[in-house]
Amino acid sequence: MKVIVIGGGPAGMLAAITAARAGHDVTLLEKMNTLGKKLLITGKGRCNITSSLPMEKFIENVPGNGMFLYSSFKQFTNLDIINLLENEGLKIKEERGHRIFPETDKAKDVLDVFIKLLKKFKVQIKTNSKVSQILVKENKVIGVKYISNNKEERMLADKIILATGGKSYPVTGSTGDGYEMLKKLGHTITKIKPSLIPLTATNNSLEICKQLQGLSLTNISIQLVDTLKNKIIYQDFGEMLFTHWGVSGPTILSSSAHLLRYKNIDELLKNEQIELKINLKPALSEKKLEDRILRDFEKQKNRELKNSLNDLLPKKLIDPIISLSGIEKDKKVNSITKQERIKLVHLLQNFNINIKGFRPIEEAIITSGGVSIKEINPKTMESKIISGLFFAGEIIDVDAYTGGFNLQIAYSTGYTAGIN
Repeated sequence: MKVIVIGGGPAGMLAAITAARAGHDVTLLEKMNTLGKKLLITGKGRCNITSSLPMEKFIENVPGNGMFLYSSFKQFTNLDIINLLENEGLKIKEERGHRIFPETDKAKDVLDVFIKLLKKFKVQIKTNSKVSQILVKENKVIGVKYISNNKEERMLADKIILATGGKSYPVTGSTGDGYEMLKKLGHTITKIKPSLIPLTATNNSLEICKQLQGLSLTNISIQLVDTLKNKIIYQDFGEMLFTHWGVSGPTILSSSAHLLRYKNIDELLKNEQIELKINLKPALSEKKLEDRILRDFEKQKNRELKNSLNDLLPKKLIDPIISLSGIEKDKKVNSITKQERIKLVHLLQNFNINIKGFRPIEEAIITSGGVSIKEINPKTMESKIISGLFFAGEIIDVDAYTGGFNLQIAYSTGYTAGIN
């Protein structure tokens, strides 16, 4: 059987490997000049391959239509991708948060394994080949039109697997081409939004973020709060980063997946009714934190406040905290009142940033939205509208948190499409 896979990301590569291993004649078409461009930038270039959590926990980490993936997650698990890589000689390691990485910390080594397997199973790879149309006759795929070296070509096929990705990181080739092709075939594309994306700050909060630009915080807890209803939208514990436009980092990226789905979110952001509450010392109760500050102050009672918080806070954070507390930074520690101390404690556990919105979709790690899951058979990834058309990866309306879950979606749906 002749199979064409459109898109050379992790989903497309695994789909091609799986179909070729099953004995089919497979061609992989990729519009960029190399395969796996987006894979190379995952995990900051280290490639967070998957998560070591049990597979039943994966669906809990997919806020975007997780149950749709039940069957594909069962068909190809985290252990399957780990075994596939290890069998080709790539050693892997586990880091905190159940994250799996290559021992070398190089995403390129993961890509090299995929390319090695594509060659091993004799997949014909055509790069610089942009598909412009999926050819259909009597509701069944018959091939594709594609442009290669400025020349339009046609290629016939019995089955087509579409794995063109979403709209995030267009420099890697994810420019939403697949959506347009599918609309012409009668498929529904749900609203495309950025997910796993940094958040922007507003007003005084923006000035604070600019001041703290580049500062990374670990072991903090965050809450995203709807201040209109005084309702917690999302809470998490871990790492975050300040940028010149707002906040980023793992906890923030995961929070964005919840925020984009929250009711009336556009209105709330417009009215500045979303607040990020950061607890800088979540391991301590207010009482224990006050005791800790008292001990620090006792040791440094003759120093000015600005020079007495080095044991408690990163240097970059001291000035903004003192400024927000309203205490004069040149004030001697031994003259700070109990009320001022209480305010300082409260501020350390309620360091709040007003959120204005999301960064542009081009900066999102993944896209929320895509081909409606109602139009895909979850057991095979085949279209319910066009016979012989299959889907894999980010083109589908599914998306997950950070931690290797989105890459596992790519492998599992890619495998399911390829085997069927």
